[in-house]
Amino acid sequence: MDKDTAQDTWQLEDIYQNQEEWERDLGQVETLLEEMKAYYGKLGESADTFFSALDLSTRSKELIIKVYSWARMKLDEDNSKPSSQALFGQAAALLTRVETALSFTAPETLALPDETISNYRRDHRFSTYSHYLDNLLRQKPHTLSSAEEHIVASTGEITRTPDEIFKMLNNADLTFPTIQDEEGKEIQVTQGNFIKLMQSKNRRVRRDTFQALYGTYQKLENTFASTLNAGVKRDIFYSKVHRHQSARSASLFADNIPPAVYDSLVQTIRSNLHQLHRYMQLRKKTLGVDELHMYDIYAPLAEDVKWEIPYPEAVEMLKKGVAVMGDSYGEILDKGLNSRWIDIYERKGKTSGAYCDSIYGIHPFLLMSYQDNLDSAFTLAHEMGHAMHFYYSGQEQPFIYSAPAIFTAEVASTVHESLLMEYLLQTVTEQDKRNYLINYYLEMFRTTIFRQTMFAEFETIIHDQAEKGEGLTSHFLKETYHQLNTNYHGEEMVVDREIDIEWARIPHFYNAFYVYKYATGMSAAVSLVQQILSKGKPAVEKYLSFLQKGGSDYPLNILQEAGVDMTSPQPVQDAIDRFSSLLNELE
Repeated sequence: MDKDTAQDTWQLEDIYQNQEEWERDLGQVETLLEEMKAYYGKLGESADTFFSALDLSTRSKELIIKVYSWARMKLDEDNSKPSSQALFGQAAALLTRVETALSFTAPETLALPDETISNYRRDHRFSTYSHYLDNLLRQKPHTLSSAEEHIVASTGEITRTPDEIFKMLNNADLTFPTIQDEEGKEIQVTQGNFIKLMQSKNRRVRRDTFQALYGTYQKLENTFASTLNAGVKRDIFYSKVHRHQSARSASLFADNIPPAVYDSLVQTIRSNLHQLHRYMQLRKKTLGVDELHMYDIYAPLAEDVKWEIPYPEAVEMLKKGVAVMGDSYGEILDKGLNSRWIDIYERKGKTSGAYCDSIYGIHPFLLMSYQDNLDSAFTLAHEMGHAMHFYYSGQEQPFIYSAPAIFTAEVASTVHESLLMEYLLQTVTEQDKRNYLINYYLEMFRTTIFRQTMFAEFETIIHDQAEKGEGLTSHFLKETYHQLNTNYHGEEMVVDREIDIEWARIPHFYNAFYVYKYATGMSAAVSLVQQILSKGKPAVEKYLSFLQKGGSDYPLNILQEAGVDMTSPQPVQDAIDRFSSLLNELE
């Protein structure tokens, strides 16, 4: 398959055939906003009025998400394109107007007498909105008056500025130096090839790549610190305005996650850091280095394994890996892989990293920068896990429940990764490749459970610092990050000063208290995969039911029904125990 052909890009025409169609929906959103004005102050008039307002609000949200997502994905294709920047700016501004226009519904509903709400809910039309209303009523202590919520909502365009500055710096303006690759050829370091270069067998390539990337961030450390500081202050502003104890409490409240779940994750990982230290000792010994540096952390431990995996091969691996899920699941997966849901390869100006988004009533869309290696093959598995979740929930749920909570979404993505890994461990017979896979699985645990929990600690510390009124200087951020790396990686690791700036390139820090969900997600996923592989069809059906539920219940309840209790430290401990058993095999 040739790269950069139309087949290698997503087909946004599935959303809108052309800009004119998009502009028509843009105008339709404007019309709906005008209609919405008729309901201001009138939600208590009758069940008919209340239902019509809910229905109109839902239709407005569905349409603006479609309009906004198309514009954002057009921009993600090439961040440097002025026309796409303009379209996105237009969509972002309208999104803020929608949020502002709809902001009266929550406070006005919550101001109604309980008896009025109860009477409304006896009407069968409200059955669809049952969980929505339960969740809304839960927010009563944190909801302001209609006028106040209107003002808060109107700040959206301003408060998204830190995210947008970071994105432009990181994806459009930042240029990294060239280094010499393993063959001595000049190659430019990019966000897309960084990990691949860090996985080089040649230590000089790894060191040069490491220094090239982080040296570039260091030149702008004060700018990145100011940008992150603004993002943190935004989080604190919204949490205080809505009467939450802290920014973390506000973030966890959205998914109805008790703070104890977050704390339990950190405590369980902290008590098991000796397992990560074991891994660092093994890494140092296997690599045969006097000192283990941060630029050695991605180096493969298996000897003489050159395992290039072109995209078509990754597709076949994934299909075989998830075959245990049944024919129907496989057919949907195949459809997604062959119907241009995915923008596959890296391009200049294209947004780095990977994500999956879904437009209700159409299908999921995936963005990635495929690099012909095992890491990219697992990224494909991960994002297609999200896609399958979106697909099943979109088929079974109305729009308001079609998006799974991120807490559960990360479970689905990691189930895919774990299924692929278990398949490869069962089928790959060459010892060197098997060792490589075990190492890769260890890396999944390191990066998804240990590393994301470290990120979660970092977020807690910097938000606590800002909530005390202390500044988030580049010095404070770097020293905090250095100490966490030292604690997590242990005495065998030389924590190079370049790594102190790594926080500057992590986009998730602009979506506060998000990353812990990767760690809880993998822990839950390891448990579910073991159930699928050991119990077969009953566990598969349970898991498919989990996918179909989308956001129709609170995440912990949905996971509980699927067979995983995340209020207990046990799933995290079980995942660490699996990590330990893999270590035993390599030691």
